[in-house]
Amino acid sequence: MATVFTQIINGELPGRFVYTDDQVVAFLSIMPLNPGHTLVVPRQEVDQWTDADGPLLHHCMDVAHQIGNAAKEAFGAPRAGLVIVGLEIPHLHVHVFPAWSLEDFSFARAKPASDEELDQAAAQLRATLGTGRQRLAAACPCCARPLQFPVEQA
Repeated sequence: MATVFTQIINGELPGRFVYTDDQVVAFLSIMPLNPGHTLVVPRQEVDQWTDADGPLLHHCMDVAHQIGNAAKEAFGAPRAGLVIVGLEIPHLHVHVFPAWSLEDFSFARAKPASDEELDQAAAQLRATLGTGRQRLAAACPCCARPLQFPVEQA
């Protein structure tokens, strides 16, 4: 059976995408630690990050890096958090979020976001990814695959 992330990627469940390419997507978490909390997820169902091949893992991290920079800028955060947990859903995903303190890393404080909050956060990230001060790479440095920022929401 497909994971919930594969169902989101395939359009069977809703998702607020901020990035997509042929191997990786990024969409907002419905249980964010902070507004802008994004999940970077490979299209391929890989259970644990240690099971991913090197190029795929590097690509996930390159995308997470760019989204982290955009999250800092879009939400005025001094840091971007990055966490790989992998216990709740058997599909590799990298959590990227704006962070102000260590408390921002506590998943115990995650709470459901409203549709309006998710739409607003996605719009902020997409706008920053498309026009932000950081220079967006035209291609992934590890594999030269074109990066596609931002994603138009259907």
